[in-house]
Amino acid sequence: MLILSVDVLAVSHGAIRPTEMTLQWTAVALFLYVEIGILVILCLPFISPQRWQKIFNLSIWNSIGHFWNKGFLAMIIILIVLFLDAVREVRKYSGTQPSKEAVPSMYDHLHMKLFRAQRNLYISGFSLFLWLVMRRVIMLINQLAVANNTSKALHAQTEAANQAARKYMEDIEQLKQALADDAEGGNSGQKNELLRKEVQKLTEELKISDEALKKSKSEVEVMKKQTESLTKEYDRLLQEHQKLQNQTEGGIKKDM
Repeated sequence: MLILSVDVLAVSHGAIRPTEMTLQWTAVALFLYVEIGILVILCLPFISPQRWQKIFNLSIWNSIGHFWNKGFLAMIIILIVLFLDAVREVRKYSGTQPSKEAVPSMYDHLHMKLFRAQRNLYISGFSLFLWLVMRRVIMLINQLAVANNTSKALHAQTEAANQAARKYMEDIEQLKQALADDAEGGNSGQKNELLRKEVQKLTEELKISDEALKKSKSEVEVMKKQTESLTKEYDRLLQEHQKLQNQTEGGIKKDM
């Protein structure tokens, strides 16, 4: 109670302004706004995952890649500490009730402290969550780009196998026609034997091509399923980000 009385006197004389944010919480709020901006840019539909992958593969990111994991973990620890501090402040002022002899301004001061603690709790909590979401979104974009590139390569491989199979079929038909013509013309058996061997060789090559085509098709189906799962996960994160953004905007409007 003595601490609350001192705070009330400080507020009444203008020494403390509870509505103003301290330097550390101002920095956390700016960090939250930067996170929201980056996530909005990452979620723009007209920027393809392949383009983002090219941006992520720039040499500048490779130079700072050694410090990225350490910085990521350090930021998580800082945000967790601030979040726990905000939780402590909320519990502290939620369980404090001024005495009946307290001046009316003490009630206002206590509510102002609780309001500021709740505001800090929202800011630190959303900053921590969006920091994790941003890393996950970047990983999903990279995986989606790799899946799309692999799917295109498999599609090209499938088209090449189809063309080879068509060519082998045409060659087999031509050889069969030649065998039929030779049989009708009464040519030598040696020539027919050579043609039969050639037909057999092309038939074996056709079987190999068919097997390769089936394998390519199965790989394409697997890649399609993986791409669909990545797309669903990406869409889910977009929806969660939109909900969090709406909640953050609502919380900031309430704070104002």
